[in-house]
Amino acid sequence: MLAGTEAGIINYRPRVPSITVPDYAGGSLVNLVAELERRLIGTSPSPGLHSTLAAAVPTVSTYVLFLFDGLGYIQLEHPGAAPMRRSLRAGLDAPFPATTTVSLATIATGLPPSQHGLLGYQLWLPEVDRVVNTIKWTTLWGEPVPYETASFLPAPNLWERLAKAGIEPITVQPGNFLGTPLTKALYRGCRVEPVFTVDEAVDATLQLAATPRRLILSYLPQVDFAAHVHGQQSDEYATAVEAVAWAWDHVASRRPSGVSLVGTADHGHVDFPKDRQIRIPKASHTDRVFYGDGRAMFVRGEGASLAGDLPATWFPVADVADWWGPKPQHPTFAERAPDGIL
Repeated sequence: MLAGTEAGIINYRPRVPSITVPDYAGGSLVNLVAELERRLIGTSPSPGLHSTLAAAVPTVSTYVLFLFDGLGYIQLEHPGAAPMRRSLRAGLDAPFPATTTVSLATIATGLPPSQHGLLGYQLWLPEVDRVVNTIKWTTLWGEPVPYETASFLPAPNLWERLAKAGIEPITVQPGNFLGTPLTKALYRGCRVEPVFTVDEAVDATLQLAATPRRLILSYLPQVDFAAHVHGQQSDEYATAVEAVAWAWDHVASRRPSGVSLVGTADHGHVDFPKDRQIRIPKASHTDRVFYGDGRAMFVRGEGASLAGDLPATWFPVADVADWWGPKPQHPTFAERAPDGIL
């Protein structure tokens, strides 16, 4: 049921959108999270969705938020995504930069990156004086970084606010994520239910949704993994899309009464051909620190002179600070932010 490739998939070519600043006032991922929080407990530290978007979200006692890692709005054009495409109500902006750990921190806190402080996949942390891989919490060469990640994100986070108001927060997560530094950072105060297959994720989600006054975050990483490893033209990618589409369709058709099912992504995907991948010369690392990721390369130090040679476009941080979101900024925003972005 989950395997196989639909005819014509080899012709699938996702469109590449232009860059836009996320609409943190009501059209982004943080606003969806805030909308659900407002429906459940009446308040949220961030604005809810714009009224036209909010109208698509019913008021119920339990919400299931399906998070499809890497399955952005454009990826819904894939033939295997048809069940989710039929349920499409609107598109939302991912926070900047559009990468998993930034978006997951946005969900876990109900705050934009400017306020929760996780500013990039690779993050300069002045308190440890190095760049940290925020998925593995290691240095760029793989050494563990001694850091108590459970206290990394602001308090109270989304889960703690919900629990205080009598709403039980639960996340359904791959079992191999249990106990990792990232899980400790994201799910402080949240019950974690481990699963190991898509079928287990569906079963756990349906069982947990039978109890009222809950917010259940069910995380499915299959599409993101397939895109990174095999690319969006592959049979493996088609199988992954079909698997999560089946999960969505199955939960949607069997969810208990009084439960609303909401689906979203954390970001989309763009395949970069080898001839468009640029390596920064070793000499350019002198007196500079590079972090972020390959699509939005953060630079501590002078970066404008690199733009023409790479080639790339240089954005001084003063011109783009609002890409991470509105003020008030996280107390260490200025120290973690780069001098500019390539």
